[in-house]
Amino acid sequence: MNKIFKMAIRNLMRYKRRTLLTALLITVGILTVILFSGLAGSFKEMMIGQITDSNLAQMQIHKKGYVSSIDSMPLNLNLSPKEYKTIEKILQDHPDVVAYAPRIKLSAMLSNYSETTNIRLNAVDPEKETMVCPDVGNRMVFKDNVRKKIFVKPGEIIIPKNLAKGMKVKAGSLVVIVAQNRDGSINGLNFTVAAIIESVLGPQGKEGYIHIKDARTLLRMEKPEVTEIAIRIKNFNKLSAVYTDLKSSLLKFENKKGGLIFEIHTWEKLSPFVNIAKMIDLMTISMKIIMIAIVLISILNVMIMSVYERIREIGTMIAIGTSPNKIMGLFLSEGFFLGLISGIAGNIIGIAGIYLLNIFKIRFSFGRMDNLLLSPAININELFWLTAIVLLVSVFATLQPAYKASKMEPVDALRHV
Repeated sequence: MNKIFKMAIRNLMRYKRRTLLTALLITVGILTVILFSGLAGSFKEMMIGQITDSNLAQMQIHKKGYVSSIDSMPLNLNLSPKEYKTIEKILQDHPDVVAYAPRIKLSAMLSNYSETTNIRLNAVDPEKETMVCPDVGNRMVFKDNVRKKIFVKPGEIIIPKNLAKGMKVKAGSLVVIVAQNRDGSINGLNFTVAAIIESVLGPQGKEGYIHIKDARTLLRMEKPEVTEIAIRIKNFNKLSAVYTDLKSSLLKFENKKGGLIFEIHTWEKLSPFVNIAKMIDLMTISMKIIMIAIVLISILNVMIMSVYERIREIGTMIAIGTSPNKIMGLFLSEGFFLGLISGIAGNIIGIAGIYLLNIFKIRFSFGRMDNLLLSPAININELFWLTAIVLLVSVFATLQPAYKASKMEPVDALRHV
């Protein structure tokens, strides 16, 4: 076997220019996949982080049927205090849940005493909300331009930037919020604008923040109901497993008619960005398919040429008693080493490219978010599988030429000019 490997390496070195060009082409393909995967993966993780850490959270629990009618923000599907306590017990007992926060969602009318418009409000407990969405305050511009840990207090409101600009209100302005409770009665409260918030979703966003105590007063809640419970876990990579565990725990609770009481959803079911994330994954897979095609065609071409140019040599080897299996093994070894050398070179250059991209710091804008920093990275498992695919395709591409060489008749091969 060692002799076959030595002969394979020697044969590759006999045609240095062809071997170098083929290896270079494969290396460029691998480099492209590594850089694209690193950049695309970094962009995907950043946007998921922006969405989950700024306002949405990683998971949410609602009353059954709420998400299907979420556009109308129905107050009759709020969680009762007893139901909230039931869910709270499940979350406290789960080792992977690091924080959870109650929210009330409502539609209201915002007035600056001269103009009125509609607004969607998130009523939150600011301390708990910050633990679930640690970046929520990064999008807020306060009057003193200093981020506050308790970003909203009773009597204060955070206004979306586009609404604030349209109604000419700023931090410190006085506004009125009018809302209708589940019984149809109207109530209004005065608020002071504490900050202006930039929407993650861009200029069309109309979601503001108030304190959860103000929402209960505004909606005249006799008991402390909540619309949803936002959840944050210790390890985002275990999201699917934690979701499955929590869902199985919630399935145990049914109403008198035998229907489910609660529903749980991950950010993927609640955000339209999941479609962009899927497109990123699809493009990454497409790049890998292109790379596989490059490797397949390059090695197939070079091995076919190698067999054609060495017909008499193959005939001589067969004539002196070399078995067809060894002939086939020789060409398979050449394809294997060509893929191995290219794979190692591509991985080294790709890792160096990722390192350089992090040094030069790529910044970009997405929607209304500016100065976002990409931190491309590639994990060891990705490199391992990439190299394994290259080697597998290299050997596969060599099969046909190797089989053809092993089946040659020595008389016909020796007669070849």
